[in-house]
Amino acid sequence: MYKRILVPTDGSSTAGQGLAEACKLAQALGAQVRILYVIDNKVFQADFSGFGNVADVLQTLREGGDAILSEAAALAARCGVNAECRLSEAVNITVANAILHEVGNWPADLIVMGTHGRKGLSHLVMGSEAETVLRASPVPVLLVRRPG
Repeated sequence: MYKRILVPTDGSSTAGQGLAEACKLAQALGAQVRILYVIDNKVFQADFSGFGNVADVLQTLREGGDAILSEAAALAARCGVNAECRLSEAVNITVANAILHEVGNWPADLIVMGTHGRKGLSHLVMGSEAETVLRASPVPVLLVRRPG
């Protein structure tokens, strides 16, 4: 069945719920887990001239991503899963496309990700990386929705 599960994370509690579900599946199926954090390059479309060097901003984002991946790996370990972690940078593509690119590179046969389940105006304003992944993924996608 599923042998390679890709779990994108943004460090939110919702992403953590997705990871917990992926760990349950991995244990039941004997599957490998890769946790992915994507640095969104849209932040560089802003003018950072007053904040210093763009390389410093990128380094800060990388350090934040590494910290999120460390926390996610610790959560997986508490669930009994030895997860591999990967930090990726979305260069001139969306975060959703970076996730889909990783599916082909690794290659995963299932994506498990948390979703905030936004609707209406907040969905239109913020968009949905999960929805984009769901619509374009070449492999099955399990969306884990935040309770409540």
